[in-house]
Amino acid sequence: MKQILVIIILLASSFSFAQKETKEAQKFLAQKKANDFVYQGNEFVNDADYVAAEMAYRKAISEQAGNIAGTYNLGNSYYEKGNYEEALFRHEQASKSAISKTDKHKAFHNIGNILMQNKQCKEAVEAYKNALRNDPNDDETRYNLALAKDCAEQQKDDQKEDEEKKDEDKDKEDEEKKDKEGDDKEDQKDQDKKEGDDKKDEEGKPKDDKKDDGKGDDKKDKQKPKQQPGQLSPQQIKNLLEAMNNQEQKVQEKMNAEKQKGAKSKSEKDW
Repeated sequence: MKQILVIIILLASSFSFAQKETKEAQKFLAQKKANDFVYQGNEFVNDADYVAAEMAYRKAISEQAGNIAGTYNLGNSYYEKGNYEEALFRHEQASKSAISKTDKHKAFHNIGNILMQNKQCKEAVEAYKNALRNDPNDDETRYNLALAKDCAEQQKDDQKEDEEKKDEDKDKEDEEKKDKEGDDKEDQKDQDKKEGDDKKDEEGKPKDDKKDDGKGDDKKDKQKPKQQPGQLSPQQIKNLLEAMNNQEQKVQEKMNAEKQKGAKSKSEKDW
């Protein structure tokens, strides 16, 4: 009975060992294929054939999902083509999957470069800092960090100036709007006054009459000279002159009638 138990244990151990060996062999084979595809991709990059390189690196990742070299180099191929969004995504993947400090440093360094290309200077500063945490002796990373800091500071100043300019423009716009509203109100007052004057004119009375309020006749009366006692009024003088003219005309007519009759003719002469 003990012998049978020992045989079963040995068989189970052998089967487990065989399975383990099989998994190790499969893992080794997948890693070898992935590395081969990475090698092919690198060759394509050397020939500036980034499309073929991208395909090779994708195959490497397909063979071994955690293949750092494939993910990292795929990100580099996207960077060379100017596809910064996809390049950033792949390098972030590499930074998370990387185990060694060297691989992490490379991934974060390239993340910083991509962010600088995207004018994201503040974020690039943090990426370069993460790279230096994994390799403090990299001079290129330190140099890029200094550039990123200057860029971030300049962007901060530019943003401040833009905000100040926006505030000035808003204040100016508000002032112009206020002035315009004041002008509009003044124009409206003038228009209302004009309409009121026009309405008064339409009632049939001249503006001067409206202003005088019927006092014009009084002014005329005031301008007439008052008749002194014992003096003839202008109307009386006029009537008198007309009567004199009429009398003179009658006298003239009578004299003309006498002329027409002529003197009496004398009798014939005596012989």
